[in-house]
Amino acid sequence: MLLRIAADSLVLFHLCFILFVLFGGLLALRWRRVIWLHLPAAAWGMAVEFFHLPCPLTRWENLLRQLAGQEGYGGGFIEHYVLTLIYPAGLTPQIQLGLGALVLLVNLAVYGWIIRHWQQR
Repeated sequence: MLLRIAADSLVLFHLCFILFVLFGGLLALRWRRVIWLHLPAAAWGMAVEFFHLPCPLTRWENLLRQLAGQEGYGGGFIEHYVLTLIYPAGLTPQIQLGLGALVLLVNLAVYGWIIRHWQQR
């Protein structure tokens, strides 16, 4: 049971990391120190999408599920609702490139605004 809870918790962390990669630059508008956490996270998120790299969080989650005696994603709330956001059906390399481009564009816009704001000071 603890291993399944750990795997479910890792899925929630994974979702939060993805949201941070996509929208963490917005936090940097308010808290400047977030930039030092967000830039490497965004770079990693883009690298995973652009170069189709395996995410270690996925590997760890699957390992925890196997150790818990699970084969796949079963019937709980987290598996049903959250996993489909992280691992959508029909995910193709082209969609991954689009997702990586979305992350890049959102962050370029946010950091462009931050740089302009700093220059005006």
